[in-house]
Amino acid sequence: MRLLDPALIAQFLRFGTVGGIGFVIDTAVVYALRGALGLYGAGMVSYLVAASCNWALNRVWTFRGLGEGPAHRQWARFMAANLVGFVLNRGTYAILVTWVPLCARQPVFAVAAGSVAGMFVNFALSRRVVFI
Repeated sequence: MRLLDPALIAQFLRFGTVGGIGFVIDTAVVYALRGALGLYGAGMVSYLVAASCNWALNRVWTFRGLGEGPAHRQWARFMAANLVGFVLNRGTYAILVTWVPLCARQPVFAVAAGSVAGMFVNFALSRRVVFI
């Protein structure tokens, strides 16, 4: 597949749009739960919620008709395949909320940085492992 393949670019743009929606969900959950769970607990729960939403949206839009098997198995494969992206995403988040006072006060910046850090790995793994 060519690097500048229009179909690949369109798929990546859809994936990025879904990621943007996931970012909003991720951020909303962090802000909603940070008082009860702290920034780290809220960050873990929000990742699970946002990643699950991203899987569902990618399943019906970005990679429509691709992938096989029951939805719950595909979801589990998506979550497992994206562990590398998870480490990049939540690792960036944790570093920033720990060491950057602005990110501790306004975790939206840490959530955004984490999302970008994991995006390319998650796209590649989604294409090659989950939605094949």
